[in-house]
Amino acid sequence: MFCRPVVSRRSLLQAGLAGVASSLPVPALAQQRKSLADPLRLGVDHALVASGLARALQVSFGRDTGIAVQPVPGAALPLLEALERGELDATLTNAPNAETRLAQLGLAHDRRAVAMGALVLVGPAPKGKLADPADVAGRRDIADALQRLAAAAATPGTLQFLSAADGSGTHAAEQMLWRAAKVAPASAWYVAADKAGSLIAQVRARGAYALVERGAWADEGGAPLAVLVDGDPLLDLPVHVMRSFRVNHPAGKIFATWIAGPKGARVVAAQRGYRAPGR
Repeated sequence: MFCRPVVSRRSLLQAGLAGVASSLPVPALAQQRKSLADPLRLGVDHALVASGLARALQVSFGRDTGIAVQPVPGAALPLLEALERGELDATLTNAPNAETRLAQLGLAHDRRAVAMGALVLVGPAPKGKLADPADVAGRRDIADALQRLAAAAATPGTLQFLSAADGSGTHAAEQMLWRAAKVAPASAWYVAADKAGSLIAQVRARGAYALVERGAWADEGGAPLAVLVDGDPLLDLPVHVMRSFRVNHPAGKIFATWIAGPKGARVVAAQRGYRAPGR
């Protein structure tokens, strides 16, 4: 069963990440895991839960090793902060820039590639008079598509773009893509999704555009929306596992090695919307 994490929403760039954890304070030492019988607390980005990838890895790993994993779903950036604080034993996330920064600062370690996912731009299916008002269907250049979308949105009421706006891997990648397109989305047509609900369900209800994780779309997507832009390398979104320096669950290295190894790769290859790293 998934449970909600109690983690802050502060940015990874704030002062809390400034100090490198060269030694463990007493409170952190008290959190050390003593037994393999204690479930491994694994922070998992929302999209990786929605897609079924996290569950498939959890079940296969447990069946193979007998070790329990307790998934803690949430948005990638707050989960990585919780990892740094020792509130999680490991994370499975799709926020490569934040992960790299955490590793470079020495605040987490053992980062390994698990899967290659991607974002897709979804929106109204290109049928009928009002469908795909941005005329982006079938294009492969995501920067060009976002520029066209912003240009079409200059006419009030033409379209709406729904952003995850939650610090998830999807949200972090979306922000990077807007920057790559040199577009600053405006509030009149650029709307934050309700964090309590499914992004894809909200996009469908509004007939909006959105960048969503391909694996989550494979599980939740469908008419009247359609994938409009796919295949640009800028849309690639890798998934990594990382371990905390502040706590040392005895199963941590076993888990990271397993899901990043050949057995994990077979699980990944069986999931829609993902491929094993390097393939």
